[in-house]
Amino acid sequence: MKNLLSAKTKSFLSFKQSRLNWVILYSSLWVSGAMAQNTVPPQPATDDTSSQQHAVTDNSANHPAKNDGAIVVTGRSYADGVTRRAFGGGLMIKEDSPKSKSTLTRDYIEKQTPGLNPMQLIALLPGVNSSDSDPMGLTGGHTSVRGMNESSMGYILEGFPLNDVGSHAVYPQEIVDSENLSTIQVAQGSADLDSPTVSAAGGVVNMHMIDPAKKMGGRANFTYGSYNTFRGFARFDTGEIGNSGTRAYFSFSDTHEDLWRGPGTEKKLHGEMKVVKEWGKDNKASLLVIGNNLDNINMPSVNMASWQKYGKGIMGGPVSGIANTVYSSVYTGNTKANTTYYKLHPNPFTNIYVSAPVHLNLGHKMTLTETPYFLYSNGNGGGAYWQDMNKMSYGSQTMSGTVDGQNYGQTLLYEPSITKTYRSGSTTKWTWTSGINRLMIGYWFEYSSQRQTAPYSLLNDDGSPRDKWGGGSNVILANGEKAEYRDNLTRTFIHTPFIGDTISLLNDKLTIDGGVKISIINRQGRNYLPDTSTGKNINQTYREVLPSGSIRYKINDEHQVFFSVATNYRIPMNTSLFDSGSYVAGTGYSNQAVKDLKPETSISEEFGWRYHGKLINTSLTYFHYDFHNRLFSQTVIDPNNPTSYYSRSINGGNQTTNGVDFEIGTRAIYNIRPYVSAEYIDARNRSNLAASAAGVSAILPTKGKFAPQTPRYQVGFGLDYDNGHIFGNFSLKYVGSQYSTFMNDEQVPSYVRMNIGGGYRFKSWGGLKSPTIRFNLSNITNKHYLNYASGLQTNAQYAKALDGQMVKGSAPTYSIASPFSAMFSISSGF
Repeated sequence: MKNLLSAKTKSFLSFKQSRLNWVILYSSLWVSGAMAQNTVPPQPATDDTSSQQHAVTDNSANHPAKNDGAIVVTGRSYADGVTRRAFGGGLMIKEDSPKSKSTLTRDYIEKQTPGLNPMQLIALLPGVNSSDSDPMGLTGGHTSVRGMNESSMGYILEGFPLNDVGSHAVYPQEIVDSENLSTIQVAQGSADLDSPTVSAAGGVVNMHMIDPAKKMGGRANFTYGSYNTFRGFARFDTGEIGNSGTRAYFSFSDTHEDLWRGPGTEKKLHGEMKVVKEWGKDNKASLLVIGNNLDNINMPSVNMASWQKYGKGIMGGPVSGIANTVYSSVYTGNTKANTTYYKLHPNPFTNIYVSAPVHLNLGHKMTLTETPYFLYSNGNGGGAYWQDMNKMSYGSQTMSGTVDGQNYGQTLLYEPSITKTYRSGSTTKWTWTSGINRLMIGYWFEYSSQRQTAPYSLLNDDGSPRDKWGGGSNVILANGEKAEYRDNLTRTFIHTPFIGDTISLLNDKLTIDGGVKISIINRQGRNYLPDTSTGKNINQTYREVLPSGSIRYKINDEHQVFFSVATNYRIPMNTSLFDSGSYVAGTGYSNQAVKDLKPETSISEEFGWRYHGKLINTSLTYFHYDFHNRLFSQTVIDPNNPTSYYSRSINGGNQTTNGVDFEIGTRAIYNIRPYVSAEYIDARNRSNLAASAAGVSAILPTKGKFAPQTPRYQVGFGLDYDNGHIFGNFSLKYVGSQYSTFMNDEQVPSYVRMNIGGGYRFKSWGGLKSPTIRFNLSNITNKHYLNYASGLQTNAQYAKALDGQMVKGSAPTYSIASPFSAMFSISSGF
């Protein structure tokens, strides 16, 4: 107990010191700005600002040419990037793409809680069903678009693919600080030809960061709020260095947040650097480096029985009977019941992203774009195992194990699931424009190495792991091998050549696009566990030809229509290639490889209409998908160890989806800018699926059932007010019910979530540019609800199979939405 109190005291003092350092930093920036009052000339007022003076800055985004599908933000803005001119308060732009896209800008991003992750920010866009588990989004979250979750979408930052190369999962809390985001664009229907992704059976989420300012300066922000949340952010812009055309910024943020349910604290350290060099006519090179370190505690998913019994959870020691919905906050000793102790479920992770996009004007109307990138990541999701060290398994063999030569008999062991990834690649694209024709030829190559292990190690006296990273002294078996729950290596080689052509006719009223890419992916795996069903070496190659085409016709300056058709695909998770888990005589490993799992393919079609007026911007899109071998991500609990879980791909058969997306936004009307989005979708399974439980295997009548993880109705509403000084915003999102089984016998109920925010932007004072105070209140009704089905099942209740057999159900698992929170912030440019 003494050691535990000492650790808590040190942690508390460290946290207090972190806050003090940020207060000192922010105060020094404020004072230095005040001292510079007489050295900074006043900024001239423009027609985009109120009659009072406000600082302006150049926050144009780092994007290639318009024809590459990027967004170029022009005009003057406040120091925080707000223009007060964007449609719908920053939730829409004037879009000319021949397929559906929705884009939000700094006008919206800046007014949300500082530090929110990208999935939280896009929640109001049409078709987007976004869920989080904590107010600041430090535990990640989930997003589906038109019923396709994040692992079926491509997530890209400045040309860098963000989906995990093995599982296709997206970890939004690791990506980027919101203060450095310029735009987030959601292409709901399909990926572009040059998108570096192998998971986009649906669309793509593209993110772009702001460019460094041309004048020296920066920005600082300080946030404090519910659940002892503290966040500090600072960015320094060098301005143009001499006359070199080179400029850069460096930023850093530090975030702490107590878990709102269960014990523990989430901690995040995040740094970003962007360097830009421009020369000649339309030549630009950039270097982007992002470093991220997370020190989190996992929160368990829940099933319907545990949610109905315990709700958001019961604090204290281990709970018997139905599993608690939080991990235990009290360690009662080295017993099996304490596998649920929260310190045995950490989630530490370190990531480094590097990207270096280059855009060259070759002359003769030719350009060359090269985007090399590199990723290093290392981390784990911790777990615990009650084990007799005299009866450990090495495949089919049973033998003893020791740590540093000592056998501890029956004991608790720490068992993290570790993933270490090295990933490098590059996308090369050559473009030639001649008259009405624009030709694009390119090639994407990537190589990655992903090592996944799960060793066992001992605990400290207070119940915490001796090394939460899984290092140190591990359990060694009698044959000299390290005991592992999983132990595999995946090497992935991606080759994707592509070619596309665009023709503009009738004075650019009619645009016709067509192209094709060929994706060749080779996965070479090695499973170091013995006695596997697949053998040691696994080699799987996927080949797919993916044509696409689109047409856009401008009826006049305000009305346009578009049609697009595209083929998309997604390869299975790498975990499907390997056996892992505990070994059971006669049946093998608890987690069996899924042999010959086919890629998911889809054909998407869209037909839409847009209206771009001086005051109103609107879009209406009908969409249709045909999916084959639909892959769903499933979280599975190991029946031999309920605290151990893993994700895998399951084949959901074929599916047909039809739906309509709508959005509308206005420019300022008496400083008010409303926005509305809506979606109706009908997604039906076209296959009967196999199910197996309690020794019964049969085919269930799932054909014609509604697809899981897909709300039939969604409505979003945003309202923004900004007169240059006073600003406020309100958002509401209605999400319809979502099935969690293919038999439609259990579901996530529908819900409504509302947020509100506001603040005051002061006149620039001395060296301080647009100093601002603001508040953000999320989930203002404090409604507690389930928001996502993380672990799908074929059926939750007994179901009658096609041959008359009764198949026992399995419990789906869910995540719980974040509660009410209040955050207060002060910020300023300098």
